[in-house]
Amino acid sequence: MKKFVFLLAFFWCFQVSAQELTWHTDINKAIKLSIKSKKPMMLFFTGSDWCGWCIKLQKEVFLQPEFSQWAKNVVLVELDFPKKTQLEEKLKQQNTQLQQIFQVSGFPTIWLVTPQKNGDQINLQQLGKTGYVAGGPTKWIESVNPFLKPN
Repeated sequence: MKKFVFLLAFFWCFQVSAQELTWHTDINKAIKLSIKSKKPMMLFFTGSDWCGWCIKLQKEVFLQPEFSQWAKNVVLVELDFPKKTQLEEKLKQQNTQLQQIFQVSGFPTIWLVTPQKNGDQINLQQLGKTGYVAGGPTKWIESVNPFLKPN
Protein backbone atom coordinates (compact mmCIF):
# COMPACT_ATOMS: atom_id res chain seq x y z
CA MET A 1 0.00 0.00 0.00
CA LYS A 2 2.85 2.40 0.83
CA LYS A 3 4.42 1.76 -2.58
CA PHE A 4 1.11 2.49 -4.29
CA VAL A 5 0.69 5.80 -2.42
CA PHE A 6 4.31 6.75 -3.20
CA LEU A 7 3.89 5.96 -6.90
CA LEU A 8 0.60 7.85 -7.02
CA ALA A 9 2.22 10.88 -5.39
CA PHE A 10 5.23 10.65 -7.75
CA PHE A 11 3.08 10.56 -10.89
CA TRP A 12 0.85 13.35 -9.58
CA CYS A 13 3.93 15.55 -8.97
CA PHE A 14 5.22 14.69 -12.43
CA GLN A 15 1.93 15.71 -14.04
CA VAL A 16 1.69 18.93 -12.00
CA SER A 17 5.23 20.02 -12.88
CA ALA A 18 4.71 19.29 -16.57
CA GLN A 19 1.41 21.18 -16.58
CA GLU A 20 2.87 24.29 -14.94
CA LEU A 21 4.56 25.36 -18.16
CA THR A 22 3.04 28.29 -20.01
CA TRP A 23 3.67 28.30 -23.74
CA HIS A 24 2.89 31.68 -25.28
CA THR A 25 1.67 31.92 -28.87
CA ASP A 26 1.48 35.71 -29.22
CA ILE A 27 5.03 36.92 -29.92
CA ASN A 28 4.27 40.51 -28.89
CA LYS A 29 2.97 39.48 -25.48
CA ALA A 30 5.96 37.14 -25.05
CA ILE A 31 8.37 39.97 -25.94
CA LYS A 32 6.78 42.26 -23.34
CA LEU A 33 7.02 39.50 -20.72
CA SER A 34 10.63 38.79 -21.68
CA ILE A 35 11.63 42.44 -21.37
CA LYS A 36 9.79 42.84 -18.06
CA SER A 37 11.21 39.64 -16.55
CA LYS A 38 14.66 40.06 -18.15
CA LYS A 39 14.50 36.45 -19.33
CA PRO A 40 15.43 35.29 -22.83
CA MET A 41 12.78 33.75 -25.04
CA MET A 42 12.77 30.18 -26.30
CA LEU A 43 11.07 30.04 -29.70
CA PHE A 44 9.86 26.51 -30.46
CA PHE A 45 9.05 26.07 -34.16
CA THR A 46 6.97 22.90 -34.39
CA GLY A 47 4.56 20.90 -36.47
CA SER A 48 2.63 19.75 -33.41
CA ASP A 49 0.27 17.32 -35.10
CA TRP A 50 2.47 15.80 -37.81
CA CYS A 51 6.20 16.22 -37.01
CA GLY A 52 7.50 13.02 -35.41
CA TRP A 53 10.68 14.63 -34.06
CA CYS A 54 8.65 17.49 -32.56
CA ILE A 55 6.36 15.05 -30.78
CA LYS A 56 9.37 13.04 -29.60
CA LEU A 57 11.03 16.23 -28.27
CA GLN A 58 7.85 17.13 -26.41
CA LYS A 59 7.58 13.70 -24.78
CA GLU A 60 11.25 13.11 -24.01
CA VAL A 61 12.20 16.64 -22.94
CA PHE A 62 9.48 19.28 -22.63
CA LEU A 63 7.08 17.13 -20.60
CA GLN A 64 9.77 16.12 -18.09
CA PRO A 65 10.10 17.69 -14.61
CA GLU A 66 13.77 18.56 -15.23
CA PHE A 67 12.79 20.70 -18.22
CA SER A 68 10.00 22.34 -16.21
CA GLN A 69 12.60 23.45 -13.67
CA TRP A 70 14.96 24.74 -16.36
CA ALA A 71 12.15 26.51 -18.25
CA LYS A 72 11.70 28.95 -15.36
CA ASN A 73 14.76 30.73 -16.84
CA VAL A 74 13.07 31.55 -20.17
CA VAL A 75 9.82 32.73 -21.72
CA LEU A 76 8.44 29.81 -23.73
CA VAL A 77 6.95 30.57 -27.15
CA GLU A 78 5.35 27.95 -29.39
CA LEU A 79 5.24 28.76 -33.10
CA ASP A 80 3.13 25.99 -34.54
CA PHE A 81 2.63 24.86 -38.13
CA PRO A 82 -0.06 22.17 -37.79
CA LYS A 83 -1.57 20.33 -40.75
CA LYS A 84 -4.76 18.99 -39.15
CA THR A 85 -5.62 21.96 -36.93
CA GLN A 86 -6.54 25.32 -38.45
CA LEU A 87 -4.84 28.31 -36.81
CA GLU A 88 -6.32 31.81 -36.72
CA GLU A 89 -5.12 33.75 -39.76
CA LYS A 90 -3.31 36.34 -37.60
CA LEU A 91 -1.42 33.61 -35.71
CA LYS A 92 -0.63 31.77 -38.93
CA GLN A 93 0.81 34.96 -40.46
CA GLN A 94 2.84 35.70 -37.34
CA ASN A 95 4.34 32.20 -37.28
CA THR A 96 5.14 32.27 -41.01
CA GLN A 97 6.80 35.66 -40.70
CA LEU A 98 8.97 34.46 -37.80
CA GLN A 99 9.79 31.27 -39.72
CA GLN A 100 11.10 33.45 -42.57
CA ILE A 101 13.00 35.83 -40.28
CA PHE A 102 14.77 32.95 -38.52
CA GLN A 103 15.15 30.96 -41.76
CA VAL A 104 13.57 27.85 -40.27
CA SER A 105 13.45 25.10 -42.87
CA GLY A 106 12.97 22.05 -40.66
CA PHE A 107 11.16 21.05 -37.50
CA PRO A 108 11.71 21.07 -34.62
CA THR A 109 13.84 24.19 -34.49
CA ILE A 110 14.41 26.06 -31.26
CA TRP A 111 15.89 29.55 -31.18
CA LEU A 112 16.93 31.26 -27.97
CA VAL A 113 16.66 35.02 -28.38
CA THR A 114 16.70 38.20 -26.34
CA PRO A 115 14.46 41.10 -27.31
CA GLN A 116 16.24 44.44 -27.42
CA LYS A 117 14.57 47.82 -27.82
CA ASN A 118 15.96 50.12 -30.48
CA GLY A 119 13.76 53.20 -30.22
CA ASP A 120 10.26 52.05 -31.13
CA GLN A 121 11.59 48.93 -32.82
CA ILE A 122 12.30 45.59 -31.14
CA ASN A 123 15.14 43.41 -32.38
CA LEU A 124 15.43 39.76 -31.43
CA GLN A 125 19.10 39.08 -30.73
CA GLN A 126 19.89 35.48 -31.61
CA LEU A 127 21.66 33.61 -28.82
CA GLY A 128 21.68 30.16 -30.44
CA LYS A 129 19.63 27.48 -32.10
CA THR A 130 19.09 23.77 -31.71
CA GLY A 131 16.56 21.06 -32.43
CA TYR A 132 16.00 17.56 -31.18
CA VAL A 133 18.88 16.32 -29.02
CA ALA A 134 18.93 12.65 -28.04
CA GLY A 135 19.44 11.76 -24.40
CA GLY A 136 16.46 13.27 -22.63
CA PRO A 137 16.16 16.54 -20.76
CA THR A 138 19.67 16.51 -19.27
CA LYS A 139 21.40 16.30 -22.65
CA TRP A 140 19.03 18.82 -24.25
CA ILE A 141 19.54 21.32 -21.42
CA GLU A 142 23.32 20.85 -21.61
CA SER A 143 23.18 21.65 -25.32
CA VAL A 144 21.32 24.97 -24.86
CA ASN A 145 22.77 26.29 -21.59
CA PRO A 146 25.89 27.70 -23.32
CA PHE A 147 23.59 30.02 -25.32
CA LEU A 148 22.28 31.55 -22.10
CA LYS A 149 25.63 32.27 -20.48
CA PRO A 150 26.98 35.80 -20.88
CA ASN A 151 29.99 36.09 -23.17
